[in-house]
Order: sequence, then C-alpha cells, then structure tokens
Amino acid sequence: MNFDYNETQSMIAESIKDFAAKNIKPYIMEWDEAQIFPIPLFKKLGEMGFMGVLVPEEYGGSGLGYHEYITVVEEISKVDPSIGLSVAAHNSLCTNHILTFGNEEQKKKWLPKLATAEYIGAWGLTEHNTGSDAGGMNTTAVKDGDFWIVNGAKNFITHAISGDIAVVVVRTGEKGDSKGMTAFVFEKDMQGFTSGKKENKLGMRASETAELVFDNCRVPDANRLGEVGQGFVQAMQILDGGRISIGALSLGIAKGAYQAALKYSKERYQFGQPISSFQGISFKLADMATEIEASELLLHKAAFLKQKHKPVTTLGAMAKMYASEACVKIANEAIQIHGGYGYTKDFPVEKFYRDAKLCTIGEGTTEIQKLVISRNLLKD
Repeated sequence: MNFDYNETQSMIAESIKDFAAKNIKPYIMEWDEAQIFPIPLFKKLGEMGFMGVLVPEEYGGSGLGYHEYITVVEEISKVDPSIGLSVAAHNSLCTNHILTFGNEEQKKKWLPKLATAEYIGAWGLTEHNTGSDAGGMNTTAVKDGDFWIVNGAKNFITHAISGDIAVVVVRTGEKGDSKGMTAFVFEKDMQGFTSGKKENKLGMRASETAELVFDNCRVPDANRLGEVGQGFVQAMQILDGGRISIGALSLGIAKGAYQAALKYSKERYQFGQPISSFQGISFKLADMATEIEASELLLHKAAFLKQKHKPVTTLGAMAKMYASEACVKIANEAIQIHGGYGYTKDFPVEKFYRDAKLCTIGEGTTEIQKLVISRNLLKD
C-alpha cells in the first residue's frame, strides 16, 4: 500500500489550510460562544467542491473517493471540528443517501444543489426515545393516494433549522420491524414540516443541532427513496460510510490537539528547560502520536474497502470506535500538557477537548460499535 498523500489529497490539504486561515480561524470562538451556524462559509465550501466530495461530476460534484473525503474532513477539523462535523453530515448522510438510493430523477433534482451548497442537507433517524434503538421509532407515515401523511419528531438533527432539505427515515410498518421503515426527502417549504428547539451544546457549537417536527406533513410518494420498507436497511448502509467520516473528524481533532500540545511543550520552559525534555511530557506525546498513526491506518483501510465496494461494516465500526476514543484521550492529554493555560479559551486545546466527546456518541456510540464488531466476529 502507498501511504503517501496522492496529488489530489495534497492539493486538498493545502487548499483547506489557506481557506481556513482566512475564513475559519479568525471566527472560531465567536461562532462557538454564540452558537452561530455560518451558512455563508458553507456556500464558499460548496464553491470549492467540498460539499459534494463523493458526488459524481455529472451531478455537479467533485467525483472524488473516500481517501480524499477523509482528507477534507480531517483538514477542516484540525482547525474547527464543528465545521468539519457539518461538512461530514452534509456529505455522508443527506447527500450520500440520495446518491446511493435515489432514482435518476431524484439525483438530478437534488444532488447538483447539494453538491454546490445551494442547498444545505440534513438527515434524520434519531428520536427523543429512540437513540441507539432506532427500530423503535415513533414517527409514522401513512399512505394517502400519491402522498404520505407524516407525524412525529426527530431530534439531535444536524442542520434541522437551516437545512433546505432533509432525508428522514420514518415508520411505515410495525414498530421494531426492520422492514417497517421508509426513507423520504422533505423540502423546507412543505406544509407541516418545521424545526424545533435548538440544542445548547457542550461542544461542536457552530454546527447546528435541533429537532425536526412533522404535523400532518404531506410528502409526495415521488420523494420516497427506494422501496417501501427499505429505510432502515438503507440507513445502516449509510451509517457504514458515515462512521468513516466521524473517524476522519476524530482524526482531525486528535491531530489539531496534538500539534498544539507539541508546539506548546517546546515553547514552555520550566526549571530552565522546555517541558518537552521531561519524560512525563515526552511519553505523553509519544502515546498521542502513536494513537494518531493507528487511527489513520484504520480509517484509510476502511476507506480502501469502501472504495472497492467491499464489506466495510466491521472495519468502519473499528475505525470509528478507535479514532473517536483516541481523540478524546489525546485532547485530554493536550489540556494536561498545557496545564492551567489549557483550561482557558486563549488556547485551542480547550475547544478540542469539548468538541472531541461527541465523536464517541454521534453516528453510533462506542458501545454500539462494539456490538456491531462483536456480532460480526461471532457470525463469521
């Protein structure tokens, strides 16, 4: 295997570094403290092709693969993980669901607008009482001629307020039946389709999170993605790829926190020498760097399988689980290396620390990843 960045990845990395320095870094704490979701920024990212990374060029996208996609999310997340999270959710969940399961008419209708960020996309599976137990959802759709009448609510939905369209999985059959759920595309101006309370979060505060509410919402059958009853199966497949993106988000956080800690350890003097010269600090840096390397290798192996259309469920879960847990530990150690300064908002590690924790929860908790991995191991 070739572990070097390919030419496209190198160009992406340099492009994002330049873009982030001008358009993201100066506003990080302003967006974080006021929970501002910076829509104009995502429009600019769309112009650069980063909101349709996996979308083929025929639908207005960049037509790139998963290795390049990891690079995009990772490089943005090194600077501001909340922006990386929104880029990941838009690309791997909403946009990729339509790309993977939409018919030709649906792809032509929605993908060009998503790929350029003319539309911001949302994706809905989780409900108030059904987090990991997605099969127990209460949001229902009942057929009415050429329409479906939808009632219920989804929560913890990225871009629920600002999103222009949302791919949502709802129950069309019996509760708990894996073939009793169906995916639909909902557009912002549909009657009975609204957003609810915006969450006031610990971290990832510039990435909007809120409810989606359905009150006798009439969605055309033409907006159905795939066959009736295939929504849950589709969602699990989409989450396989989504876990790679959360792994990439975790990797970006880990690298950002590590690089900040390494720099600080060389500049901070105690007892007449840089603290990096002390074994207690240098060993921490060694552990951090090793976990970053392991996370990166797992992620790119998962991306390789995904790119080759090979089964990726087990390795994707492993990569997401390992990288997310590693980024939490690395952010924690970065704070420790900074000492009291790391606990202040004057240094970037404080925000990496807050942002990191979501990675062990979103798109399947660490415990769910272990369940997926162990079931597949025992099945094999």
